[in-house]
Amino acid sequence: MAKNGPTKAMSIRLDDEKMEELARVARVEGAPVSEVVRTAIRNYIDTRSSDPEFQRRVKKKLEEDIATFKRIAGRVDEAEAGE
Repeated sequence: MAKNGPTKAMSIRLDDEKMEELARVARVEGAPVSEVVRTAIRNYIDTRSSDPEFQRRVKKKLEEDIATFKRIAGRVDEAEAGE
């Protein structure tokens, strides 16, 4: 199960063929379907995280978020100064 604390439940929708394939993989691996899905998600995140283009996009989004939060913080500062 989770090695990093509590887990969150989620639902996904798969067509019958993909569900059968997923169940088959789980049976071959001798693991619950949920563990196969968690492993697939971990592998996907690890793969994306090591991709330079993905990293570039992450940094761009982070810069955009920082700029937005700075604008919001400025408005908060202005509102507090007017109190």
